[in-house]
Amino acid sequence: MAINYPFGLPLKHNFVEFVHYNGLFLPHETERILSLWDDNQKIKATLSGADTYDDELRKSDVMFIDNTPENEWVYNRLAGLAIQCNNERYWFDLLGFHNCLQLASYTEGDFFDWHLDFGAGEISDRKLSISMQLSDPDEYEGGDLQFMLNQKIVNAPREKGTIIVFPSFMMHRVTPITKGVRKSIVGWVAGPPYR
Repeated sequence: MAINYPFGLPLKHNFVEFVHYNGLFLPHETERILSLWDDNQKIKATLSGADTYDDELRKSDVMFIDNTPENEWVYNRLAGLAIQCNNERYWFDLLGFHNCLQLASYTEGDFFDWHLDFGAGEISDRKLSISMQLSDPDEYEGGDLQFMLNQKIVNAPREKGTIIVFPSFMMHRVTPITKGVRKSIVGWVAGPPYR
């Protein structure tokens, strides 16, 4: 690519809108993560940690996976993948997870409309988003994780155990669930402000 006035900075030739990985967790480990779900700890999902709900934009339940010694293996595994993916694709300055990992549950009628995970205020340090499928694709209908790439809508893979990593500034959504239940882990890796 010809540049009229180069700054001498390296170009990033490996950028992709999202990356998917399989096999990071064995089937019994995925089941172990699923077993963390506790209906007594679930809360109605809010937007960007706010205390208000917007059922026109997002409708689902979440609970948090605390960073405890019992759960550290999940954090370690996902952190290692985030670092590897970042080194191969994005070169962002990363510091660690933005907050606790979330277990998300979408039941019939639940969805998360088009949005960015990055924005002003408390979410301005989000650099990478991670979503891991915990449900078999035949356990639910709808519930596709989709990306808006220019004017094209692209579905992410939905196989159980698949992990999707993408820059937090990518437009994405989860389409409405029409049948069954979709569960996933969601997490955000933070870093210093873009500069």
